Amino acid sequence: MPELPEVETVRRGLVAAMEGQVIARAELRRGDLRWPFPPDMAARLTAARVTQLRRRSKYLLVDLDRGESLIIHLGMSGRMVISGLDAPHVPGQFHHDHPAIEKHDHVIFHMEQGARVTFNDPRRFGAMDLCATDQLDRHPLLASIGPEPLGNGFHADYLATRLAGRKTPIKAALLDQRIVAGLGNIYVCEALFRAGIHPERLAGQINGVQIAALTDEIRATLLEAIEAGGSSLRDYRQANGELGYFQHAFRVYGREGAPCVTPDCPETVRRIVQSGRSTFYCPSCQR
Repeated sequence: MPELPEVETVRRGLVAAMEGQVIARAELRRGDLRWPFPPDMAARLTAARVTQLRRRSKYLLVDLDRGESLIIHLGMSGRMVISGLDAPHVPGQFHHDHPAIEKHDHVIFHMEQGARVTFNDPRRFGAMDLCATDQLDRHPLLASIGPEPLGNGFHADYLATRLAGRKTPIKAALLDQRIVAGLGNIYVCEALFRAGIHPERLAGQINGVQIAALTDEIRATLLEAIEAGGSSLRDYRQANGELGYFQHAFRVYGREGAPCVTPDCPETVRRIVQSGRSTFYCPSCQR
């Protein structure tokens, strides 16, 4: 499932085609994804202008001039595909040469200036909903989400407060979206390695110095991944169809049995299973 860097990369890719543009026609090619679409969704989107594209945790937020926002979750295999946008480095250049519609193209946004944005989702674990923009913070999908890890609300003092007394493993705590938004399995494994913290350590036992290092490494890991266009695992693609390449910079994730990247470390990367998910770590560098 795409994590924060992948969703942010998709958001940035959609800006040229959608932000400030009118949705000439919204086409729904089925009645649902993971859940049914909201009532009259096509009519509520058609002729609306996109005022802003945002991201909250792993959700895309498409703000409209009608006072509503479209919430998009990519799910396991969902992706947003742009066509008809000529030379992305030249704003406003569009064409009408679109590929044939495919079986799993479930929602299509026909933009007024000629671009087409298609939501393709073979497994249909993605989701879309409409909500009044000023009520987004109360929407069931967003209401309990913690601060953004790249925002001002996420810092060492905050994290120390949220981890205090917790008897769950630090990895599980960081995956809890109520504590911090958008973190997933890949980037938690990578950040814990960089901070030198063993994934099975109890969250409440992490000291202040380690928490400060961890918050810094979470930010650094996410920023590097966004710059690299995310990690292309399984079905993920950027909005322009290109692969991200942060997976080539993984230090532990998916590297079971490979030598640790730390100079002079004699260990190899190990894998354990926590809450049904693979965790990768170095037993020497992470304590």
